[in-house]
Amino acid sequence: MRVVESDGFKGLDGQAPGEAAQALTAILQTHYLRYVIIVSWAISLMVTVGMTPSLLWLVATICAGALRGETEKRVSQRAGAGWGMVFPAVATATTAVWAVAPLLAWYSTSHFGRELAIALLVSGYVLVFAQLRNSPRQALMISSPYGAAGLIIAVSLIGGPLFWPFVTVLPFTAASLFVLVTMTMLREERIRAFQEHQAHLIEELEAARDKADAASQAKSNFLGVISHELRTPMNGVLGAAQLLSATRLEGAQREYLSIIRNSGDNLLSLLNDILDMTKIEAGKMSFDMVDIHMDDLHRRIIGPFEAQAAAKGLTLSSSFEGEMPAVVRGDPLRVCQVVQNLLSNAVKFTDQGEIRYVVRGRRISERRAGFEFTVMDSGAGISAEDLERLFQPFTQVDNSSTRRFGGTGLGLTIARRMAHIMGGDITVSSRLGEGSTFVLAIEGEVVEWSPAAEAEEADAAIEDGDHMNVLVVEDHPVNRMILEAWMGAAGHRIATAENGQAALDLARDQRFDLIIMDVNMPVMDGLTATRRMREGGGINAETPVVVLSASARIEDHEAGLEAGADAYLNKPIDFRSLAALMAEAPRGRQALNQAGAEAEAAARAA
Repeated sequence: MRVVESDGFKGLDGQAPGEAAQALTAILQTHYLRYVIIVSWAISLMVTVGMTPSLLWLVATICAGALRGETEKRVSQRAGAGWGMVFPAVATATTAVWAVAPLLAWYSTSHFGRELAIALLVSGYVLVFAQLRNSPRQALMISSPYGAAGLIIAVSLIGGPLFWPFVTVLPFTAASLFVLVTMTMLREERIRAFQEHQAHLIEELEAARDKADAASQAKSNFLGVISHELRTPMNGVLGAAQLLSATRLEGAQREYLSIIRNSGDNLLSLLNDILDMTKIEAGKMSFDMVDIHMDDLHRRIIGPFEAQAAAKGLTLSSSFEGEMPAVVRGDPLRVCQVVQNLLSNAVKFTDQGEIRYVVRGRRISERRAGFEFTVMDSGAGISAEDLERLFQPFTQVDNSSTRRFGGTGLGLTIARRMAHIMGGDITVSSRLGEGSTFVLAIEGEVVEWSPAAEAEEADAAIEDGDHMNVLVVEDHPVNRMILEAWMGAAGHRIATAENGQAALDLARDQRFDLIIMDVNMPVMDGLTATRRMREGGGINAETPVVVLSASARIEDHEAGLEAGADAYLNKPIDFRSLAALMAEAPRGRQALNQAGAEAEAAARAA
């Protein structure tokens, strides 16, 4: 037997602190059941020894039970260190009160008294060992009052005919308790082994999760770098192709130029797909909620595909059905991206026949409407087996389509996940040889049900002779050459700088009407240069600034505007969007800022 040591509670039988905690937990969980047993014992005593002795025993046992319950609660708070001496001592004392019951029954004059006494002794042992099944030595100590009661009874029977029959009850009881303890220990050993195995599996899963998270983060970082590194040279390729298309070319040269531009556009589209997929997986896909005119959205969606369908000899029809609001709130860029992916696939995979694009509106309430953007084609159709994997990433229905049409197999995956983010879904029905029908179902907040009077369009063109002094800040020599050639052809006066510090030096002494500022440059980046120009208070402190970057992330756009830029364009540069911004620049920073959002959306959709 061990006693309390200075460093905490220790088990009387060397029991581990964890086992003590488990045993006390089991006792506390059955705390109120002991009062049910006390009452049942009191009732059996009442019909055996009479009302007064049984009531006295009931009151004494309930008081002892309350004392033991309070002790168990306090000891359980220190069970992490072991048992200590308090709990065993109190438990043994309270058990002594219980052990009075079989003595009362044995020495009663009732014919059933002795049978009841033996039953109470056996059940008392079972109760103690059941509660302390993890601690058999503790159970032996705490149940010792029952042993004392049994010894008293055995001594009283010495020399009588009932002595040996009474003694034979002991091995029966001991065998039952041995089986109870053994089975409990085996069961809990299996539970402990299972818990250890489960903990090991959890550790392995957590390690695998951490590795997967690290790999995903590395992939996102890698694609972010690739975004910049690929977009920057592509700006030179596509920009030079646009400039070259404005010169006099022979037929073969123009055909080769068309191949360069189409290949560059396809490469940019693939890059955008991969970046969008990465943003969605990282939970960083952003949506801009603005007012959308449904007529403008319709023209924006259908416009690029009319010529494509006509070139393949397809009939492309579009229509509105149902109750259609005039203006809703949403992200036109993302809606266009999803629906245009469906239209692009319809045109791509339909060789003859018709493509129908139908927008159905449904009034949900005065401020909310449901929409179904339906694309129906007369193409080859999709089998039931292929429909099951249609929306899986990097998957195409026909493996040969990679060679025939190109693509990453990400388009429909991105479209459906975007639909889910917008609170909608994409469904598809198809039969081989009869075509396919894709439906984007979403809801939106209604701004206006009836169309307002159309405002007069502003003329975005720069008037003849209204030339500007433009500072182009770009570290890439090809990009500088393209911008300088494109603006110079329109009669603008161009100055160039290779980094932000050189731009500040030029802007200190020369006034400019517009500054085109790249973001990532050596010596000083474009955002720092823009911020210092705004804070410096020089002659160009209020000059309109358009920031150029290879990054398409919304966070980077916002960082550029916070640095003091007035508009933001992605690389490769869409010269139509840049021309629209240059048309607003003479009107000042506010006008350029208002036009910047629309120009940015157009560049991102390009």
